[in-house]
Amino acid sequence: MKNAIFGEISPLSDKDCFTVFSRLKNAFTYPIHTHDNIYELNFIENAAGARRVVGDSVEEIGYLELTLITGHALSHAWLNNNKKFKDIKEITIQFHADLLNHDLLERNQFKSVKDMFEKAKCGVTFSESTVERYKERIEELSGESHGAHSVLKLIGLLYDLSVSNDMRVLSSKSFVEQDEDAFDSRRINKAYHYMLENYDKPIKLADVAGLVNMSETAFSRFIKKRTGKNYVDALNDIRLGHATRMLVETTHSIIEICYECGFNNLSNFNRIFKKKKNCTPREFRDNYWKTHIII
Repeated sequence: MKNAIFGEISPLSDKDCFTVFSRLKNAFTYPIHTHDNIYELNFIENAAGARRVVGDSVEEIGYLELTLITGHALSHAWLNNNKKFKDIKEITIQFHADLLNHDLLERNQFKSVKDMFEKAKCGVTFSESTVERYKERIEELSGESHGAHSVLKLIGLLYDLSVSNDMRVLSSKSFVEQDEDAFDSRRINKAYHYMLENYDKPIKLADVAGLVNMSETAFSRFIKKRTGKNYVDALNDIRLGHATRMLVETTHSIIEICYECGFNNLSNFNRIFKKKKNCTPREFRDNYWKTHIII
């Protein structure tokens, strides 16, 4: 049986550009959930120590929190983490994925926004200093969500966030739905497609290099240059993405997940997982669902 991840139906109307929810509360009560074609910017104040879950990222937040989610079906939530809070302030801005359409995002002036939206498919969060800088503008939007000026203010806020230099990606790409054409290289896309299709089997460097008509040495240099990862890390990231999904979405045992995701033994799986996630697979599963809210 799978743990339930709730699919939120947003109250955002097709006739509105965006909607804002502003609330004061003493606890987080909304379950881990996903959106469909809705982008979300979430501001939280006075909840230090609460847990943020975005994809396979599980972290405690600070006093000020601002996170953007644009990923289709990217699971996320803010959870109590067994702490008691008073007077949490939360402002959630939801807007349509096509608020800034494709043609506009292709213009030079919006390149940084396009890049931010792409990164936010895995969720992005901003430093407390950046949140402090834009906190007042977020609060103003919560009181002015009607009229064209409010839309322009939202677009201006998104632009300013997109050029901040402290944006941090949360979930690993391997956890998010895989895009087989994610790279601007036909050879790399072909190699990744092969690894995505065969991650549960033994795959040798020679197999992938031969597939794209390159020597092992040449392909090793090529994939490192194009992706920033060597071949082994790229393959392990794909396998870990499937493993974390199984840890979240199934009740399979750790050893079952290990072998179904292509790892050759449990100790190797635990070692690689801990190196990448700073916790064991069992700890990851326990932390993810420790404060799971069922509705």
